Amino acid sequence: MNELLTYQAQSTGQQAETLKVLPGKSSPLGATVYPHGVNFCIFSQNAEAIELLLFDTAEASRPVQIIKLDPSLNKTYYYWHIFVPRIKAGQIYAYRAYGQFAPEKGYRFDPTKVLLDPYARAIVNTERYDRISASRPGDNCAQALKGVVVDTSSYDWEGDRLPRIPYSTSVIYELHVGGFTRHPNSGVSPEKRGTYAGIIDKIPYLKELGITTVELLPVHQFDPQDVRPGLKNYWGYSTIGFFAPHRGYSSQRDPLAAVDEFRDLVKALHREGIEVILDVVFNHTAEGNHQGPTLSYRGLDNQTYYILEDDATYYKNYSGCGNSFKGNHPIVGRLILDSLRYWVSELHVDGFRFDLATVLARNIFGQPIKEGTGTMNILSRIESDPVLAGTKLIAEAWDAAGLYGVGKFVELADWFAEWNGPFRDDVRRFVKGDCGLVNRLAARILASPDIYSRSDTDINRSVNFITCHDGFTLNDLVSYNRKHNLANREENCDGANDNFSWNCGLEGVTEDSAVEKLRSQQIKNLLTILFISQGTPMLLMGDEVRRTQKGNNNAYCQDNELSWFDWSLVTQHDGLLRFVKKLIYFIQGLKIFRQEKFLKVTHASLEPHLIWHGQYLGEPDWSEDSHYLAFSLFHPDSGEHLHVILNAYWKALKFELPPLKSGYWHRIIDTALAAPDDFSDLKAAVKIHEDNYLVTARSSLVLMESRNFIYE
Repeated sequence: MNELLTYQAQSTGQQAETLKVLPGKSSPLGATVYPHGVNFCIFSQNAEAIELLLFDTAEASRPVQIIKLDPSLNKTYYYWHIFVPRIKAGQIYAYRAYGQFAPEKGYRFDPTKVLLDPYARAIVNTERYDRISASRPGDNCAQALKGVVVDTSSYDWEGDRLPRIPYSTSVIYELHVGGFTRHPNSGVSPEKRGTYAGIIDKIPYLKELGITTVELLPVHQFDPQDVRPGLKNYWGYSTIGFFAPHRGYSSQRDPLAAVDEFRDLVKALHREGIEVILDVVFNHTAEGNHQGPTLSYRGLDNQTYYILEDDATYYKNYSGCGNSFKGNHPIVGRLILDSLRYWVSELHVDGFRFDLATVLARNIFGQPIKEGTGTMNILSRIESDPVLAGTKLIAEAWDAAGLYGVGKFVELADWFAEWNGPFRDDVRRFVKGDCGLVNRLAARILASPDIYSRSDTDINRSVNFITCHDGFTLNDLVSYNRKHNLANREENCDGANDNFSWNCGLEGVTEDSAVEKLRSQQIKNLLTILFISQGTPMLLMGDEVRRTQKGNNNAYCQDNELSWFDWSLVTQHDGLLRFVKKLIYFIQGLKIFRQEKFLKVTHASLEPHLIWHGQYLGEPDWSEDSHYLAFSLFHPDSGEHLHVILNAYWKALKFELPPLKSGYWHRIIDTALAAPDDFSDLKAAVKIHEDNYLVTARSSLVLMESRNFIYE
């Protein structure tokens, strides 16, 4: 650490006292624990001076020590560093940065603001934090977020191993950490509701449901105050610390508790064979637009971290959230990679879903990076990184400024998967009864070869979904024609207007039994298509029990019972829950739904294949006015033979059934029937003796030949 130096450090009582420190070193970034002290390192190209602040408590209004870094001793290139002996894990710290305040030039240095280390592994003072005080002139030390020195080497992983579940056998469950157990009826003890520990109590539920992978909405430390007054940022797409687990999801108040409690959750899920994917937000930060708070990046080196307009006072806003993170800047790109590596190597997560990922496909000026230029952008670096090899990488392949890249992440990369937005839209529209959808539905069932045309890659890189956090829940998709977002205090102007939803005749909650029966049927139709399609299925938290947001399709600011999982629904809609469990178990037990190559579309093959039908065998109706599609699935090696009929027409239709050389068709699924008859295990399934089947209006049918059915 080089030669010991003596500094004059200012104490809280304004009395000068001697503090012996070392110059430190420029790597690694952040606060790193050594046997005899801690090395601090932070990047700032344009700062004229940096101060390290040490605090005795998170709530302290002033630091106990202020150490001014000497550029001649504590700066290498643009890295400011210092080693402080005799401090250890648990030390609370922050920075101040001095330099120009010239927003029109992109400089926003403000030494009155206490700044968070971008590499802070834990963050405290969340209880006293005030976003407004960080946005207006003046000192905000008492209300500022502060970092905590973390030593990750002391945790006992007890031999934890990553499950490494292939996409072909994965069932993803998009889950909000707080909302999953925060409801008073969750059965979780009050101190653990809405926390990492609370999820641990509910692992048996996830296991029984058949979930292999949980995709957690943002758990990086985010700003709950980044929202309109009187509301709370619930979803968490407002990151301020890319290395720190969100403190609000910890059941304990110790400064280091969130880190260990998150690791406890990962370890517990892995023990049950369930993967953990994080929804990460590297497209923007919580610092917002030019009027936003100075929390960290803006005050350390605004020009480095953000894509600015020509008038550098303002931020380019490809995220729709006020700013755009400059992911293809070398320093920012390194931060992103270091964050991902940290969560994999030290916190054992299994992968990431990248929010608005095409923002990361823009260069440092905000222009889309041209294909085929040989440029190694941050997305290429992520995919090729050896620490991240084998993890799930899933892109939301669009941004808020119109850069739409669905298909590109699979076409141009070898490992990234994608949220398949067209699957969501086309399946919704078909089930709703729109015209001209049968051709598109057929493509979605086959894992979208019209979008993902590569023949040399896993077809399950298409992540199929009907609903996600952003939009209607599955219940609301069949219960509302329009959004009802007044509770968000934006005069119902927020949230998507094109939802492809249908209320089945009445808007919202109803006691009309006919409408309720149809809604239940439509939900099962949507779920059936989701799970029998090739690709990786993703289910939204609570859709299996008809969780409702009462028509709110943008509940980002609703941290209340509107968004939380209501556990009384598990009993109220036990029939649907049974249907979903059976459906997941069914597809997980069949090889035809575990394919990694496109099914052949042919009438005869020794390889897994599919045959399209309509009301008559071999005669699919691809016309504009068609509202039905049938198909047969074959896996010759395992003897699997299924026949599926999807009737979105508003009248019952009779369909021919393929003749069998031996055995019978057995009815596994008929969504027109009430539970438990809507799903039958093969041994108890009704045997079909006729050569045709009258399929009820707006219903789905799955038949299976019985002779060689084997669960594996």
